[in-house]
Amino acid sequence: MSIQKAKDRAILNEKIHTLPWYVQQYIEYKLPDLSPSSLLEYVRDYEIFLGWLLVEGLSAASMMKDITLTELEALRMEQITSFRIYLTTYKETTNSRVTVSRKLSSLRSLFHYLSQIAEDEQLYPLLKRNVMAKIEIKRVHKPKDTAAKLKGKLLEEDELPAFVQYIRVDYAQDVATNKQATYSHELNAVRDAAIASLILNSGLRVSEVVNLNVDDVDLNNKLIYVYRKGHNDETFKTPVYFRETAKSFLTDYAQLRSTRYAAPKREKAFFLAIKNGEHEGKRMTKRAMQQMILKYAKRFGKPALSVHKLRHSFATDYYLQNDIYKTKEQLGHASTETTEIYAHLTDRTMSEAIERRQDQES
Repeated sequence: MSIQKAKDRAILNEKIHTLPWYVQQYIEYKLPDLSPSSLLEYVRDYEIFLGWLLVEGLSAASMMKDITLTELEALRMEQITSFRIYLTTYKETTNSRVTVSRKLSSLRSLFHYLSQIAEDEQLYPLLKRNVMAKIEIKRVHKPKDTAAKLKGKLLEEDELPAFVQYIRVDYAQDVATNKQATYSHELNAVRDAAIASLILNSGLRVSEVVNLNVDDVDLNNKLIYVYRKGHNDETFKTPVYFRETAKSFLTDYAQLRSTRYAAPKREKAFFLAIKNGEHEGKRMTKRAMQQMILKYAKRFGKPALSVHKLRHSFATDYYLQNDIYKTKEQLGHASTETTEIYAHLTDRTMSEAIERRQDQES
């Protein structure tokens, strides 16, 4: 089990006891199909909804876990509409359209389970009336829309190796007058270039990179073994290939990992960092990795480039040379619907490629 999964499962086990018994039953029902991280998101959505019911006086209970099924059955359409407005306007829980849609989908899933799947001792549905069945949730996260937002914010063609080269070498020139930045770069340039090159040549998620252990990296066969998102089998790691380009960067980092980061023998993490005031390297955090990429991207002239956009950059480049099914497998997508983003992203790239070939021939 990955470190993040273990943390999420521990939090999930704590939170579940504060929720009504029928919500606990639903979470247990979904446990074989969803990761602890996904279930934790469900639980947080239910906490917001149940807490709102208490504040609005729509339940006589004093605690969330005491809210009854009868009180859920009594909910009316106008009250669900009020909850939707609450999600979009209340300053402490303001959410985007995509987030509101997801939270309402979480509720629909719970209410569907209670009204269509779960049964009482007399074999009747636990929930006799399902108000959420009347709620239409419009799809707001279309691949075409996502692609439109990403265009111009990704690395394209020659920019992929150029960005890695910038991290490894050229960044030093831009911070030459800053002693602290220069020292940090001298210490971490090899590691940082290896991280960027790995993502740009494999399409790994940042969480997959963070959770890498030394034994997960097979440099000879250009393979990385990861727990893929949505795959709840904690006994199996998926092999993911990376391009030859990344091999030299990863090899260079692997050779200095133990010495430069004072890695203790018990530390299994592949990518390490040494915090200020500490003497031993520890697993690099997701936040540190994200901040690291943003730092280089800003100096490189791509301020909108994030660590996740490195994955998008790889995927766009990979899709130009492969079909949607190979791209789906490489990225670990559950559905080709998600992979469709890159079909839209490559429309412009393909048209430019045709023009370039025409120019060469004329």
